[in-house]
Amino acid sequence: MAAFEWLSRLVSLQGEVLPYSTLRQGFRYGDHRVHLVSQQGIFKPAVMDAPLAIRTSPDGPYSDGFDATGQLRYRYRGTDPGHRDNCGLRFAMENRLPLAYLHGLIPGRYLAIWPVYVIQGLPKMLTFVVEVDDAANLEVLSGSSGADLDIAARRRYVTTLTRRRVHQSAFRESVLPAYRHQCAICQLRHDELLEAAHIIPDPELGGEPVVSNGLSLCRLHHATFDRFFLGVRPDHVIQVRQDVLQEADGPTLRYAIQGLHGLRIALPWKKSDRPATDRLEERYERFLAAVA
Repeated sequence: MAAFEWLSRLVSLQGEVLPYSTLRQGFRYGDHRVHLVSQQGIFKPAVMDAPLAIRTSPDGPYSDGFDATGQLRYRYRGTDPGHRDNCGLRFAMENRLPLAYLHGLIPGRYLAIWPVYVIQGLPKMLTFVVEVDDAANLEVLSGSSGADLDIAARRRYVTTLTRRRVHQSAFRESVLPAYRHQCAICQLRHDELLEAAHIIPDPELGGEPVVSNGLSLCRLHHATFDRFFLGVRPDHVIQVRQDVLQEADGPTLRYAIQGLHGLRIALPWKKSDRPATDRLEERYERFLAAVA
């Protein structure tokens, strides 16, 4: 519980994607310093009898992640089911102990997810099946009860939502560095206020989570872009909606939106990371249709 509270404080300050160095530094618990990571993916602190966290590295060596059914599959350590780390996860499964899951998005950056529970071991596949639960329902369960079906349904739902979070966070961690961690529209440089916006929306054909379908935008300009207050022409020039240009309001509208009309967005240095022209054209046509 102390580890989860520490993670919660970190996320509230830094966002849900955390650096390895911070997780490695850990937190004070009594007379001990407890880390959240080590070189091993399955991590058991010296002060505990069971693992506290499992980690997926973005560069291997194991193919952990969400499968086509939405379940999280976490590989055994090595090929020996009797390895102490694998035995530790079986112990956590049998005793319904909550763990933290640290999903590597890019080297050194991890999406922190908790609590997760190991619900099944698949020795022939050298894999554990893991489900995510809502932190608001965090509890150490023992035995079985009539509420088990409700718990299973809730975890399936939360695991599905978490899969989307992983997807979006990975997209953000690719887009922001390409734009040098600044808003493409106003050049704001505070990561806490930056988001990765899709040019073609995520669920649609062409809406893949690739950098060329993304823009690094601050929260204000992400909203104005999504709601067609402004559009970006295929030549990278910003066009503000005519009725918005004619509106009288305070300084935020005047300087942060109206003042952008006719300016160019900041672009990634790598040409392959720049917005795809065909996607910008399609998005701009939607902007024109919305303001017609």
